[in-house]
Parts: sequence; structure tokens; C-alpha cells
Amino acid sequence: MPKANDTVNVAIVGAGGMGRGVARCLMPFADVRIIAVADPAGAYEDDFFYKKPVGRLPLKAEIETHYGATLPGFTCTAYKDFRVMLEREPEIDAIVCATPDHLHAYVSVTAMRMGKHVYCEKPLAHNIWEARLMARVAEEMGVATQMGNLGHARDGMRDTCEWLWDGAIGVVREVHAWAGATRWNKGMIAPPVDAPPVPEDLDWDLWLGPREPRPYHPAYFPVRWRDFWTFGLGPIGDFVCHDLDAACWALDLQDPLTVEAYHAGRPHPEMTAHGEICYYEYGQRGNRPPVAVTWYDGGLRPRTPADWPGDEPLPGRGVLFVGDKGSMLCAGTVGAPPRLYPDALMEAYTPPPESLPRSPGHHREWIDAIKGGPATGSHFGYAAKLTELALLGVLALRLGKKVIWNAAEMRVENAPEADAIIRTAYRAGWELDAQ
Repeated sequence: MPKANDTVNVAIVGAGGMGRGVARCLMPFADVRIIAVADPAGAYEDDFFYKKPVGRLPLKAEIETHYGATLPGFTCTAYKDFRVMLEREPEIDAIVCATPDHLHAYVSVTAMRMGKHVYCEKPLAHNIWEARLMARVAEEMGVATQMGNLGHARDGMRDTCEWLWDGAIGVVREVHAWAGATRWNKGMIAPPVDAPPVPEDLDWDLWLGPREPRPYHPAYFPVRWRDFWTFGLGPIGDFVCHDLDAACWALDLQDPLTVEAYHAGRPHPEMTAHGEICYYEYGQRGNRPPVAVTWYDGGLRPRTPADWPGDEPLPGRGVLFVGDKGSMLCAGTVGAPPRLYPDALMEAYTPPPESLPRSPGHHREWIDAIKGGPATGSHFGYAAKLTELALLGVLALRLGKKVIWNAAEMRVENAPEADAIIRTAYRAGWELDAQ
């Protein structure tokens, strides 16, 4: 493990927009060096989302420019295959996994079993079995981990937890969270059947990883893979780890009794919906009373609460806690500061003293943990629990029925067909065993 005064050598796996974003957050740290990057794509430009060149070669060039300003001749090595990178670069201390969802577990578990510390983008995993495996391997290997739900480190999220624990709105009976996200391929009604040529310098088979071979199509790469259950998890997988984070933390949202979900229209069974609503029912959890949690996306949102001022609708993104003394809203962005309603409640409320340590920053937490500091806030033990919320919503959506969840045995009591979603099959050579 790197010591307090050591430099942490980091490698980036997945050099799209999120990988580049994390790299830019790490490069200013004087005790970090990004020494390698791996991605099946050399360079590409997507005017739909990234709007500038990304891929392993542009990121390599940016990293070398940054460090070269103070370390003349600095070189960042670029690879197609992260496995080759890990074999050839033993000095790597830690990796950032910023691949599509279907590769998160394979990349992270492989690295952790080699003793590497891991930062993984959200959602942590593509299925429930993977999420639990990742948490277990992280604990067994004693590595520092962090999921990329940035709001977890913000003061507003800590305020939210402290205010709820202080009883600011009394006993919380309901939670509503929503985001405006929808499908990327908006006009597509079924997976593509044509087979355009694979872009130059894209190893398509490597990009597919544990998934069975299929022809390349721009509906999948770049960015739009979230629309297909084989690779992504739709809006609920993309945003629950952000927008239900405060609720999961403050209310210990683990192991719901039932989950049911609905969507508009009739999406193809291999494709995510344009908008969905998901209901979670939680029973007694220690001294916490039952609570009902509802997720909305695609433009859907809850009714305005009775204590909401005026006739304006709720904002386009937020989380609303409803208690027996009033409501609390965190709106606009994850980790936003809380506000109480009615206004009179807010005006009369005196926040409690801080009980949660404030964060030095989401990425700084991870580097400090690597060097022997405190565990991160969204370490894989917590991140797996939060991600399982999203994955249970996905499960209910795909099954099309109310899910009676047996958390201890990791199965749906009323749907044995759920097993194939809870633990996805992997193609030969890409298996993730539980040993």
C-alpha cells in the first residue's frame, strides 16, 4: 500500500467522457500519477454527447501534456486490453473503471484480485450477484474502493442525513425521487439488425467483453448502450445511485419487501423504457418504521406536497422526503442542500451540530484511503447496497410483475425466471466465478 508521502500510480480503464472526467479530477493531485490508460477504442468523436475527441489516444495525449509540463518526457502508456495493461504495468497501484455497465464487475474484480484499489463509475454492477461479489472481494482483499456517485461527498447530503436524524420533519413515511432522463435512441423500437462496418481502431469483440458476439452498430457505441439491457440499465440504473443516495444513507434502505415498476408504452423486451415509475416497500428496519419509496424518470414526477408554496410544479429533478411534521426537498443536483416545507417550518428550524465528518472531495477520499486514511463514503460495501436499489427496480421492470424479494437468499419468491437477470450469463473466457 502506498504510504502517506508516496505517489499513487493510477490507470484509467475506459477513456470515454466519464473516464476523462475522473482523470481530470485526479491530475491536479500532486501525489497522483496517471501512468496508463486502456480502452478498446483508439479515438472517436461523438457530436451527440461528448462533442470532442475521446478514446485512449486523446486521453493519453492530455495526460502526457499535463504531467509533461513539470516532468519532461513523461509517458502514459496506452493499451486496448486492460488485462494486458495490468500484466505489463506492475507498478499500477489503483485503477479507475469507467467502462459501460456490463464490464464494471469484470474489470473491478480482476483488478481487486490483483491487489489494486478501484474507483468504479456508477452503477456499481450490471446485476445483483455482481454487486454483492464486488463488495465481498473488496473486503477480502482489503483494497480502497469508491463508486462514482459524486454527491455522496457533498455537504448538502450530509446536512440532509443530519436533519432527518434530528427529526426535522418527524417520522419519514414516504420518499420520492425523480430525474428527467429518458432513452438515448428515442425513435428506435427494436434492437438494430443491420451490420455497418466497425469503426477504425475499435476492437468490437473486446468492447463486448462478457456478452455474446453481435454485429457492431452505432446504436450501441458510443454512449447509447444504456438503452439495451444487455449492456446498460436505462435511466433507473443511471440515476438511482445519485438521487436515492441520501435516502439510502439516512434511512438505511436495504432489502425492500416488495418492488413493482411500470413504464409507458410497450418497449421491446431487450430495450429500456422511455419513462418509468417504481415502487419500493420497506418494512421495519431496527427502530426505523416502514417507509414507501417511489422512483420516477422520463419526465414523470410526484404530486406536489400539501405544504408546497404556490402553484408552481416541483423542479425537474430532486428527492422529496415526506414526514409527519412536514416535507424536505433536495432539488436540482445530487448533494443539494435540503429545504423544509412549509416555509414556517424552515424558518423555525435550528440545524443540529454536524455529526458526519465533511469530505475533502469524492476523489480525494479515495486517494487518502489508498494511503491508509479513512474508508471512503461510497466504498463498495455501501455502493453495492445502493446499487441494489436500482437493480431491483430493473428486475421489476423486466419481469413485469410485483417482486417479492428474498434478500437473504438473493431470489424472487414469486418469479424463478428472475434468476437469469439476478446473475447474468457470461461468455466463455469472461466468467466471474464466486471463488
